[in-house]
Amino acid sequence: MRRPPPGAGVEHLLRTEAPQVLGALTRRFGRFDIAEDAVQEALIAAGQRWPAEGVPQDPRSWLIRVGHRRMVDLLRAEQARHRREQEVGRTELVLGTRAAPAGGTDDSLTLLLLCCHPRLSPVSRVALTLRAVGGLTTAEIARAYGTSEATMGTRISRAKQRLVRSGARFVPATDTDRRDRTEAVMRVLYLIFNEGYTAGSGEALARRDLSEEAVRLARLLHAADPEDAEAAGLLALMLLVESRHAARTDADGALVPLESQDRTRWDQELIREGTLLLDAVWDARGSGTGPYRLQAAIAALHAQAPAPELTDWPRIAVLHLWLERLTPTAPVRLSRVVAVARAFGPTRGLTLLDTLCRRHALDRDPLVRHHERAVRAHLTRATGDTARAAALYREAAALTANGAERRYLLTEAERADEAGT
Repeated sequence: MRRPPPGAGVEHLLRTEAPQVLGALTRRFGRFDIAEDAVQEALIAAGQRWPAEGVPQDPRSWLIRVGHRRMVDLLRAEQARHRREQEVGRTELVLGTRAAPAGGTDDSLTLLLLCCHPRLSPVSRVALTLRAVGGLTTAEIARAYGTSEATMGTRISRAKQRLVRSGARFVPATDTDRRDRTEAVMRVLYLIFNEGYTAGSGEALARRDLSEEAVRLARLLHAADPEDAEAAGLLALMLLVESRHAARTDADGALVPLESQDRTRWDQELIREGTLLLDAVWDARGSGTGPYRLQAAIAALHAQAPAPELTDWPRIAVLHLWLERLTPTAPVRLSRVVAVARAFGPTRGLTLLDTLCRRHALDRDPLVRHHERAVRAHLTRATGDTARAAALYREAAALTANGAERRYLLTEAERADEAGT
């Protein structure tokens, strides 16, 4: 046995090896749905034994052997004993003692594309990706979505059954569908990162395990096709936003807004890496620029500003308008309101917010209503109407399931009250 090197913990190793183990078992047995269950059990066994016993010399082979034994059990239980034992016997002869994927192939990208099959719902794609490629347990994924382990387990099981019914196979994507599947992967990784950056529920502001996993998978996607400008833009966006992690909360875990963050705590290595990636794929003329590159460009302008008052808000407002035309979603529209207000004043921001609410019912959308209330509260306080702002902050606080956000909004309500007395 060997101990993991410093900084390379068992959890990280398991998440790195999980897709390779799943790929090896799926390739040999041809059953992704059952292989995924077997791999999860192998990961649980390793998580229980390796911290105490040490990591095996060949972790991947260890995991595949354990997963293989469990898969044999699952297959035997699924079909008639005689038929299944014949198939298993042949597979064991092929498998032997060496369990590395054929040709040293990295199966992670193939798994990503499979988990993001178009027949699956967006939530199912995220959940299956986190299980199959990220190595998270069902309980961890359930916590990220604020639901029960049983509910999430059912959702994952149905997603795997749908893959089986649709005839999805564990093979690399063809040229004809690779583009669509890659775009689906990027959407999934973006959702995972956002959930990690600001958790949908719980007392902590962020779920670092999710945001870091999204970055890891985005690196993998970019490495598979370095010429894909949007994949590079997505990775750049994640790195630039993640660079602010250490400054987003204070010593007590309270939320620190962007304009109040200690910028010396921003991770300069991530900023440099993200900026270099963006520079390599950014088209200043805008020809073919996609939403991830645009968001990365906005994040880069924040990262490059040495102080909040030196942020190029007019340019950010233009980029947000450009982004809204490509991605006309409620969060993008609210972000444009903030940028316009910072560039041209709170009154103009409120006017734009009112217009967007009339046109798109942002104030009635349950998914973004607390953000709309919070934005309106900030802008209303900036105009001097502190009483109205305090009421809006409290409305926003009552609508969020994130404890850190709620505490921040209630604190801002108290400050607005104090400013009005």
